[in-house]
Amino acid sequence: MPRRRELKITLNPLQLIVCVAFGLWLGAVAIALSLWLAWQLWPQQVEPLAQAVAPARSAPAPVAPPQPADAQQAMFERYKEILNTQQAQQAIEANPRNLNNPKCQFWLQQNRNAPTDKSHANVLEFCR
Repeated sequence: MPRRRELKITLNPLQLIVCVAFGLWLGAVAIALSLWLAWQLWPQQVEPLAQAVAPARSAPAPVAPPQPADAQQAMFERYKEILNTQQAQQAIEANPRNLNNPKCQFWLQQNRNAPTDKSHANVLEFCR
């Protein structure tokens, strides 16, 4: 039976201490360099995002410039027209006399989808 070879390890405590200290030092240097690099690159990475988010967050809502009295009057007139049209539609729809009439249903739908003077007149004609 062949004899097994023995491995003899000589332990030099000074060499072991130096190697462990050098490893710890290299680890600390690696961590410090990583932190420094992250500190240097962080503003470059975050700045575009901050610029995109900051105006939306900090900018107040745009204020419409004051409109002249003519523009306000025109808007008010348009509002009254729309209100009158809606009231007429509700009055027609509340009166169920001719709502079963196919022509009435057709013109009601037309008037809902694309209200025009013609469709409104036809609703008044066929749904009464």
